[in-house]
Amino acid sequence: VRLVESGGGLVQPGGSLRLSCAASGFTFSSWYMSWVRQAPGKGLEWVSTISSSGLRTDNADSVKGRFTISRDNAENTLYLQMSSLKPEDTALYYCARGRGPNWDTRGQGTQVTVSS
Repeated sequence: VRLVESGGGLVQPGGSLRLSCAASGFTFSSWYMSWVRQAPGKGLEWVSTISSSGLRTDNADSVKGRFTISRDNAENTLYLQMSSLKPEDTALYYCARGRGPNWDTRGQGTQVTVSS
């Protein structure tokens, strides 16, 4: 199982970023997938989950209305579109295989920094 995130960077408050996660080594289309994040000095926080088909999504209250999770099963890729970013969104973002907090594998992460 391999999950490789990309797309992080430095963005000003109110800005947008799109994260990507390339998956390999398993049947991507059969799995729920999630994004989790870890802010400096804090524990892991679940952010968003998408069903295997992509028809159902769920988001943490802290990102509802601002973040959108999606997937392309033909390309084995998971996405996280982030808008209206806030400084408190600064974290290392991980792609994770599994549903909600019950993931079993994650990638190496991509850093998102929201600062003026």
